[in-house]
Amino acid sequence: MEYSFSTIIEPFRIHSVEPLRMTTALERRQAVQESGFNLFNLHAQDVLIDLLTDSGTGAMSRDQWAAIQHGDESYAGSPSWFRFEAAVKELFPFKHVIPTHQGRAAEKILFSVLGGVGRVVPNNTHFDTTRANVEASGAQAVDLVIAEGREASTWHPFKGNMDVIELEKLLAARRGEVPVVFLTITNNSGGGQPVSLENIRAVSEICHRYDVPFFLDSCRFAENAWFIHEREPGQGDREIADIVREIASLADGMTMSAKKDPFGNIGGWLALNDDDLAESCRTVLILTEGFPTYGGLAGRDLEAIAQGLKEAVQPDYLRYRIRSTAYLGDALDSAGVPVVKPIGGHAVYLDAGALLEHIPALEYPGQALAVALYTSGGIRSCEIGSVMFGRQPDGTEKPAAMELVRLAIPRRTYTQSHIDYVIEVVKAVALNASSLRGYRMIREPRSLRHFTAEFEPLE
Repeated sequence: MEYSFSTIIEPFRIHSVEPLRMTTALERRQAVQESGFNLFNLHAQDVLIDLLTDSGTGAMSRDQWAAIQHGDESYAGSPSWFRFEAAVKELFPFKHVIPTHQGRAAEKILFSVLGGVGRVVPNNTHFDTTRANVEASGAQAVDLVIAEGREASTWHPFKGNMDVIELEKLLAARRGEVPVVFLTITNNSGGGQPVSLENIRAVSEICHRYDVPFFLDSCRFAENAWFIHEREPGQGDREIADIVREIASLADGMTMSAKKDPFGNIGGWLALNDDDLAESCRTVLILTEGFPTYGGLAGRDLEAIAQGLKEAVQPDYLRYRIRSTAYLGDALDSAGVPVVKPIGGHAVYLDAGALLEHIPALEYPGQALAVALYTSGGIRSCEIGSVMFGRQPDGTEKPAAMELVRLAIPRRTYTQSHIDYVIEVVKAVALNASSLRGYRMIREPRSLRHFTAEFEPLE
């Protein structure tokens, strides 16, 4: 007889452990006050469960650590580079692969070449560094996610989809002003929501009809492919790697932060097919990152990423990854904590706007909730709301589309007991939500303010 079991089992065994430092509530209150009430400014040793980001925070595998020993540190033409390039092209068969030290470097290079005043770059939803790099070039960043993607509680299997009607309107109205169209998979700012293969095909068709390059921000490509495999009709029998290759075949290029799905602690790349654009980008790379066969990375990093790409598309891992994230989200949803639904791939997004209705958007309810989670239980999370996206290019401030707090789950790092503890802390804070108060920003930089801004609580 064949049995079915519901327990989520990690498809790995723990090989090495890192100690966590337990802190008191008093210590945490003092630490967050010294940080200017900005969780980015905390000392990591003062954090118990670190869900600030899934970028570069995952646990590398035994085989990745073994691959590091093959790292060749030659300045040019290292064997590690050729193994890295082959691993990238196995999944993303673009003509040119340009390594960078992380994803935002790939964005900086690309928009330095393609951006500029008077240009506009559409995306389903730009994340923070992508938007900042577009705007730093003088171009305008435009978000065109479908309506369901702007509503936290609305259920849609692919809330990351781009509104193709609005995209075509934009391309028709701004002919010659759109140097590239981007699609972020999965859609981080909108709750880690996937984009369907049908939507990717439609965006590709429109872009090529208007002769505009189509690029992917694809750092969570494997999670997006898994959602396609699980949710999209006709895709359930396909290999994950095969779905990834089709997605890549529909685009003209991509940026990648290898710190996400490829299991790197550092690294990324820019890949594309256009020869002239690749030459221009390599010139910027040499000025800013390094020679085109290492791009700011050590040979050992190239080796770790090459191995990580093989592991990222393994079905057993992806099944565990998506189910364990849903375990956290479903538990909070069942407890009445408002979350973005359906649960995304890499994170659970708390709807701070709904939970803290008494705090106006420009008093930063997401920041209030994030600070409370830290002081209550030592959990570090990330505000995705008006702190991150409220400041406009003209200097004005307006509320973000949603006021969220992201609990990003590092890959292969925490066990179920850690997540059960997170559930307890979030539920406890939610029960006392009415006691929380907003924040005032007392110092901020001109761009990407959420990384270093300082706050003070409002009475």
